[in-house]
Amino acid sequence: MKFGPVSTAQAVGCVLAHSLVAGKVRLKKGRVLDTEDVAVLEGEHIEEVVVACLEPGDIGEDRAAEALAEALDVPQIRAGRAATGRVNLFADTNGLFRADAEMVNRFNRIDPAITLATVADHSQVSAGEMVATIKIIPLAVSGQSLNAAQDVISKPGILALRPFQRARVGLVATTLPSLKQSVMDKTARLLQTRLDASGSVLAAEKRVRHDAAAVADAVSKIKSECDVIVAFGASAIVDGEDVIPAAIKLAGGAVDHVGMPVDPGNLLVLGHVGPVPVIGAPGCARSPKENGFDWVLARILAGETPSPETIMSMGVGGLLKEIPTRPQPRLKGEGVDKADLPVEIVVLAAGRASRMAGASKEDPPHKLLAEFDGVPLLRKSCQAALASKASAVTAIVGYRGEEMSSVLDGLEVTVVDNPDFEEGMASSLRRGVASLNERSAGALIMLADMPAVEASHLDTLISAFQNVGGEAVVRAASGQVRGNPVILPRSAFDAVMRLEGDTGARQIIAASGLRVVDVDIGDAALVDVDTRQAVIEAGGVLRN
Repeated sequence: MKFGPVSTAQAVGCVLAHSLVAGKVRLKKGRVLDTEDVAVLEGEHIEEVVVACLEPGDIGEDRAAEALAEALDVPQIRAGRAATGRVNLFADTNGLFRADAEMVNRFNRIDPAITLATVADHSQVSAGEMVATIKIIPLAVSGQSLNAAQDVISKPGILALRPFQRARVGLVATTLPSLKQSVMDKTARLLQTRLDASGSVLAAEKRVRHDAAAVADAVSKIKSECDVIVAFGASAIVDGEDVIPAAIKLAGGAVDHVGMPVDPGNLLVLGHVGPVPVIGAPGCARSPKENGFDWVLARILAGETPSPETIMSMGVGGLLKEIPTRPQPRLKGEGVDKADLPVEIVVLAAGRASRMAGASKEDPPHKLLAEFDGVPLLRKSCQAALASKASAVTAIVGYRGEEMSSVLDGLEVTVVDNPDFEEGMASSLRRGVASLNERSAGALIMLADMPAVEASHLDTLISAFQNVGGEAVVRAASGQVRGNPVILPRSAFDAVMRLEGDTGARQIIAASGLRVVDVDIGDAALVDVDTRQAVIEAGGVLRN
């Protein structure tokens, strides 16, 4: 591949390296330039462009990424659509993600242009969650490098997803006068919350005095109806001969390991009685915060039984007190109330809609003024937003702002003018986020040109955001294809305020490290009306 500036006349068939604006036409990075494109550029007196010219054997970025995704044949992991050289990989079910670090490193050493990034090995993931991404960094790669990468990524074991197995779980909890009944009740409810991801159930519960013989008797009575037993001591486990490990032995079982290099979670015991694993839970497992108990429980529910060697190797990454890695599970009806996680909607309506012009040199009709069932599209979009359970709606206008504002007369919509709309979408996002109430937990970014998005779709997204505690990005999708709208949590607002140019939420999602939850709302997530033909096909009527 040859990369660099060439004269515009010689650019036919080359891949554009940087987005360009030529009059009213915007050509995006990665576009293969044709004769019409070159004519437009020359007509705007653009004499030189930076391109990548593919040589024999080179493979374009999207084709290369797709080829690697196809070579990776892993049950329960699906690939999204290639875009800008990237294919994201998603979990098809709740489970335990596995990645062989040595094989992933081997893949990434083939060619710096070809990369594979994953979430951490043994991460607990939910259906629809992104677990890995394949990214081709330049605009094309050599066929030789691609073949080598395909060979590695196709090998069994490089990635895996172990679905959680539905288990019957028994709880044995000891009592002391100092331990409140309400704490024990909360512990049982929280344990069930932790089991929900696997479809497991709390099948039996015994509350007994804090005594090894009493615990052993309870374990013996429930072991036949349980696949896993969790034992909570009223006081912390401090020794291998303490109440919980001693009870495992008295019940005819064995203690496999005491303690773990994960904090919180140090004081965990793992044993078994016959084929039934018994986890002596540390006191921190009474809290919804992630701790070592979660790591061991997830492995067991995914069909793995951690060996002492496995547990002793958990120290790297095992300091969890100040670095929560995913939203905390919340007890149903407890923790943060959904009313304390308000979401405001920001409707973006400031752009020129330049693609409406087509080949015409005349000022085109604006897509947001096109009528759907007699209602201008911008008003229709804001009506859907107002009908949702969002706490407030703000519309960002810019080009032809007075007309856009007048369309919203009578609606309880805050209209914010963006005089810098020519700078691109980032300027509108900044103004939208800056206008939000300080209590808002998230901003639902809604494009005004999506006529199929209804209030019910917005409510589905907001509910998903509130169900994860307001701590994740929630993105609309249609099947495997990601779309819009998207909800950004407050923790991403600072990143929005640093955006520049024609950049939207996608860059923030990719760089934030936040968990991303894709919610399927059907075709509505993908239908926008950027051209005259798209407006007509969607049922709109153009108005000057």
